Amino acid sequence: MSVKPGAESAAPDASNGRSDKASASGGRPPATVYGVLFAIGFVHLLNDSMQAVIPAIMPILQNSMSLSYGQLGWILFAINFTASIMQPAIGLFADKRPTPALLPMAMASTLTGMLLLAYAPGYAAVIVAVIFVGLGSAAFHPEGSRVSHMAAGPRRGLAQSIFQVGGNAGQSLAPLLTRLIFIPLGQFGAIWFTGIAALGIAVQLFIARWYGRTLKAAAQTKKTAVRQAMDPVVRRKVAAAMTLLLLLVFVRSWYVTSVGSYYAFYLRDVFGVSIADAQIYVFLFLAAGAVGTLLGGPLADRFGKRNVLFASMLFAAPLTLALPYANLLWTGILLSLIGFILLSSFSVSVVYAQMLIPGRVGAVSGLVTGLAFGMGGLGGLVLGSWMDAAGVAAVMRFCSFLPLLGVLTFLLPGDRKLNGWASANGADA
Repeated sequence: MSVKPGAESAAPDASNGRSDKASASGGRPPATVYGVLFAIGFVHLLNDSMQAVIPAIMPILQNSMSLSYGQLGWILFAINFTASIMQPAIGLFADKRPTPALLPMAMASTLTGMLLLAYAPGYAAVIVAVIFVGLGSAAFHPEGSRVSHMAAGPRRGLAQSIFQVGGNAGQSLAPLLTRLIFIPLGQFGAIWFTGIAALGIAVQLFIARWYGRTLKAAAQTKKTAVRQAMDPVVRRKVAAAMTLLLLLVFVRSWYVTSVGSYYAFYLRDVFGVSIADAQIYVFLFLAAGAVGTLLGGPLADRFGKRNVLFASMLFAAPLTLALPYANLLWTGILLSLIGFILLSSFSVSVVYAQMLIPGRVGAVSGLVTGLAFGMGGLGGLVLGSWMDAAGVAAVMRFCSFLPLLGVLTFLLPGDRKLNGWASANGADA
């Protein structure tokens, strides 16, 4: 279902599917719709657990197809770059013409990718399969973030955390998938995820119906908002802040890719740990990151988005610098702490971007999450090719310095200033 351009500006205020007249007249503000938030977070878990199949299956493909690290990097690049390119475009389209049907269609694309991956006879077929998974992810994330925004009510940080923690929890399953499914079953183990995709389609149909009803109610009860042109000085400040925010996304994506996709090989080469056992350490990093994502949003609602973004970089940097010199016990401890701290900013960065450019929920969410995928894919390609030349250990030591760049997020404007910019330009931050 879709509505005419401009009606989407009303959607966030109609978060409970009813008219927002009460809010407009000074009555109760729209409530947080937890049922929809948990449903979209659950689908995010399903979607990203299937996306996690790609890094999870890489050790199996390396052995069965005799792939180099560079070829593995191209697989990561294919899925992440596909999602990166398409997410902002889909988000921009949906800002102008919200389309609830994109949600189940996205999951259908992922189902197709899983089916192709299970039967892929060679390297080229694997690339095609992961592109289908990437397209599904690209269509899901901007609209999923919009649903979260619509259902948030006054608790936008919490709502985005509920949505994003599903994705990070799904990503954290990658090492367990390797250990429990792909090592014993091989590549054909991907066939089991077609059932997960079918479940996701069913839940997406429920969410799409709520989404459509909410859009219709908003279109009937609210006129198109008239926005003032942004002051040129403010526009330049917004552009500078967005650049710094995207630097944070770059740093975080490259570091998470280095651990999530290649750290098992590092543990094998440096400590002699089997690939199966090394997955436990990667799981600790990603699972702690999911917990950090869940807590980051509420902390940002209370202490400010900019403060949480900066703190995640400031406190993670010394731990990442220490990691290459830790023994096996401390490696597990440090990975857990780094994952928790670093990924506490994941949902917050999306909400902060929405505050920077209010009224463009889909495009901004697609830009931030799409860039995260794109930078992760580019990082996987560059790091994998570099590992072929310099070795895994040398590249991991380089990656330990990346969070130091993220400390520059201290220069981001605070939440109060962002709200002031939005109010001055007639927008709802």
